[in-house]
Amino acid sequence: MGIILETMSVEETLAELVGIESVSAGTNAAIISWLDERATAAGFFVKKFPYTDENGIEKINMIALAGVDFSNRAHAELALVGHTDTVPFADSWTDALQLTERDGRLYGRGSCDTKGFIAASLTAVGMIDLNFLKSPLALIFTADEEVGCRGARHLAEQRPLTVTHAIVGEPTSLRPMRAGKGYCLAEIIVRGQEGHSAYPSVGASAIFRAARIVIDIENIAEQLKAEGHVDFDPPFTTLNVGLIKGGTAKNIIAGECRITLEWRPIPGQNARYVLDLVSKAAEKQRTKDAGFECEIKASRLDEATETPADASIVSMLEHATGQRAGTVAFGTEAPQMSALGANSVVLGPGDIRVAHRKDEFVPIEELRGCVQIIKQAIEHFCM
Repeated sequence: MGIILETMSVEETLAELVGIESVSAGTNAAIISWLDERATAAGFFVKKFPYTDENGIEKINMIALAGVDFSNRAHAELALVGHTDTVPFADSWTDALQLTERDGRLYGRGSCDTKGFIAASLTAVGMIDLNFLKSPLALIFTADEEVGCRGARHLAEQRPLTVTHAIVGEPTSLRPMRAGKGYCLAEIIVRGQEGHSAYPSVGASAIFRAARIVIDIENIAEQLKAEGHVDFDPPFTTLNVGLIKGGTAKNIIAGECRITLEWRPIPGQNARYVLDLVSKAAEKQRTKDAGFECEIKASRLDEATETPADASIVSMLEHATGQRAGTVAFGTEAPQMSALGANSVVLGPGDIRVAHRKDEFVPIEELRGCVQIIKQAIEHFCM
């Protein structure tokens, strides 16, 4: 597919990106190939970082560098970060992969989350003469953000470059977000003893035991409300028991019950703090019930991030957008960029509340505005 940088508008670029299916369940190789061609044509040095997910599917992270190559320890003064994967879409949304304009909005899967940001980044880069960069610029395109920021976590572990400032693309209606809660997941497996339900004394119900742990978790959630961070809404770490599954039949005492717990820690609070509180609650239950058996398996412990309010990336984006920096409660790739050394701000066109639904869209005005904001950021930090 040939790419003519001079004639592609941000809308045309977004149409190309939306037209490439990149649902998290599949490979993102096709969209990475397109981005590789686009970045190379613009004058970037491109390096890919492939990995295989738990289902044996190839996933690819990509870094494009301008102003420096990969021969030495790579560093970027500014990184523009966008995830290439999207959530699934229903078969009834027949034009999900065809960008459609209605009433000043561009509809299509990924238009808001986050192909709009990627399109704006590429368009802004196309307006810059990279030969005049004084400091290195990076484009970082990741896989598997929608299923746990897995691609970004791979990059954080590999540390292929360091970064001073990062703009992480997410739909924020172009308001810069300087801090975000973490995201953590754990499965709690409570065990009992199966038996005939007509004779409770022959067994021990894992569900009854799990219910007591759930009450403990609810109490922990109330306790954490006292440990606040005023910049967030809600201003404390939130807990949620999203799934409970236990038992095998209505007339069998349940031998096992599984609880899925998520929590979103505020900045300054260790991601393991909730895990430790739940573990202590389980130990206390053992003192009351000698047979109480509970296993806690954490699968994700992403720390919260907070870039100082007076950081240069924050003040620059506040000036460019005319909006004071805020905070987000949803998960982003900012923690992984922080692991690469960056002061990170989350920003992008569109509203997170429409990101995962049918008829996802991005306002054209915000998409075009994002191009100008990113262009200003490149000029400020790299020229």
